[in-house]
Amino acid sequence: MPASTVNLRELQTPIKARYREHPEEARIECVARSAGSDLADPLHCEVTLDSAPGLTLRSGAHPGVGGKGDVPCSGDLLVAALLACQETTIRMVAAAMGIELEAIEVSATATADLRGTLAMAREVPVGLTGIDCRVRVTVRDDGRGERAQRLLENAEKYCIVLNTLRNGVAVTTDFQVKSV
Repeated sequence: MPASTVNLRELQTPIKARYREHPEEARIECVARSAGSDLADPLHCEVTLDSAPGLTLRSGAHPGVGGKGDVPCSGDLLVAALLACQETTIRMVAAAMGIELEAIEVSATATADLRGTLAMAREVPVGLTGIDCRVRVTVRDDGRGERAQRLLENAEKYCIVLNTLRNGVAVTTDFQVKSV
């Protein structure tokens, strides 16, 4: 794999300078919205993202709760988000450190006991009970093996989704029902 074609230091230097001067500009929002899918189909939904106008993501119920298995379930999307964040962070950190990647493979597997979401057993939690993320990176040997280890440590340290899942985050809900 060739060395990074993006000079991250050059790209990020003005961004970091702006954030130092105006820290409030470093705060972002990631917004997803319902895309108005067919309400007669309880097994599927569509979502749009403010960051990617025009892109619609389809999701559906997992086959273990009656879904068809024709589109990713929400758990699949969650582990895909973790995987995407891990791989992008590794690639960016490697580019910033000047480390040439030869190969990268990331996999994420979430586990859940679906009896909880099917209201079959009170003692079974609703939700994922664990996520196993495996990262395999091959770097071009530059004779400084400690840099490869620092690459992985920094990638783990700076991965937003990984740290959000590990540390938790406050989630507020505002459920409203309107009758017509």
